[in-house]
Amino acid sequence: MEIRINNKRADVTLDTEKTLGDVLSALEQWISSSGNRIFCISVNGEEIPGDLLPEVFGRDIEEINTLDLELSSWQELAGEALTALMDVCILYQNVPFEERSHILETWEASAAARFLSSDLADLAAFANSALKGEGLLISSLMGLIDERLKELADPGRELSEGEELVHSIAQRMEELPLDIQTGKDQRAAQTMQLFSQTAEKLFRLLFIFKSQGLSMDTLVIEEQSARIFMDEFYTALGDLSSAYEKKDSVMVGDLVEYELAPRLLSFYRALKSNAEKNISLASAS
Repeated sequence: MEIRINNKRADVTLDTEKTLGDVLSALEQWISSSGNRIFCISVNGEEIPGDLLPEVFGRDIEEINTLDLELSSWQELAGEALTALMDVCILYQNVPFEERSHILETWEASAAARFLSSDLADLAAFANSALKGEGLLISSLMGLIDERLKELADPGRELSEGEELVHSIAQRMEELPLDIQTGKDQRAAQTMQLFSQTAEKLFRLLFIFKSQGLSMDTLVIEEQSARIFMDEFYTALGDLSSAYEKKDSVMVGDLVEYELAPRLLSFYRALKSNAEKNISLASAS
């Protein structure tokens, strides 16, 4: 079986793979590691629609002469899926109520919806609820989509524009124990929400940089690899959640002052430094 990727013959040696599903599974792992995704598959010159793929996964490779794969970057596919969802939202707002269920059915059957479900599951869940008339308003969903599109288009710019906010939230985190002790529960809850939203945004931007080739082993944060830093960050987040639920202000204070606020700033600075370095390299070339 000859395997071609983007019209170029791939130097791939099959080992234990016996079915098309085996081959695609192995290729997907290899392709994903380079920040790309398969968006079109053709077998013996015939394109296989996404919804029919499960039916051909069991096909014996001895029956296949050529396997053609077309790849696109994760960023490109995510941008296309989000743009498609934005178009659905605009259509949803402009049709009579009785036609909206049909829009939802069409969306759920689309390739864009399948991509979001597998790669941007949180946004897919928001979209499905909003299109059913539940959860977020469509206008709020469109705001989330717009933010994600900006992150994909220029993650470096999103980092730069968020610098003041990150520092502000780090300061609020340091004030969190006092807010809890003095009964400022609403402010404390708002601080936790802002911290969560900001950390999630930094994680999303990190994922985008990873899809561009950034290695978690070569990115250094606080003089250690990003992989180790993230493990410790996640552990601290879990500890904070537990302490906050128990209203253990002493533990909360120690965690935010010595663990999370400094780590948030270090995480941000490392991502910004990486973005600026990439910009410099692009300008030099």
